[in-house]
Amino acid sequence: MKVLVYGGCGGLGRVIVQHFKAAGFYVLSVDIPENKEADACVQVNLADDWIAQETNIAKKVLDVLKGDKLEAVINVAGGWAGGNTQDPDWVKNADLMWKQSVWSSTIAATIAAKALKEGGLLVLPGAHPAIAGTPGMMGYGMAKAAVHQLVKSLGASGSGLPEGACALGILPITMDTPMNRKFMPNADFSTWTPLSEVADTLEKWSRGQQRPA
Repeated sequence: MKVLVYGGCGGLGRVIVQHFKAAGFYVLSVDIPENKEADACVQVNLADDWIAQETNIAKKVLDVLKGDKLEAVINVAGGWAGGNTQDPDWVKNADLMWKQSVWSSTIAATIAAKALKEGGLLVLPGAHPAIAGTPGMMGYGMAKAAVHQLVKSLGASGSGLPEGACALGILPITMDTPMNRKFMPNADFSTWTPLSEVADTLEKWSRGQQRPA
């Protein structure tokens, strides 16, 4: 069984790659650097614009798969940046958030349309705070809200995904990543979602188990 992890070198991505490898899956990582623990890697070229990234990444993934189909395409690429309209960098931050979350999610959707098996799984990175307004992190909220909309569209009839495919978004509040601990050292880590729990849930969904209705 084969899965693709988009953002396979991030804090959550590395845990997911390790978890799926330990569970016996073939894992293809897509990210800027290589993940040496994955079975294969496709690297993102930051010099490419959105269209070129989609074209080049999708082609490389299909070349690696050689006609094989994926059980799941899991996108956990992304990051966080704050700022409201008084922040001189808020549009710069919004641009970064859009590239990290929306570009990666649309490219993951293209890969799923081309390489996901029937009944397979596509997971995209939403965020619980983006259900409401996010005045202190406008760019982040905009990008995550766009991902939420994309998930709804992909889950609807006529989206172009393979027959019976399942599109889901994960909407964490705060995940227990090294970066979050670094920037919020005084937080109550016990209230955060463990990365191992996320990886375990994604494995179950990839096997067609306990998927949300």
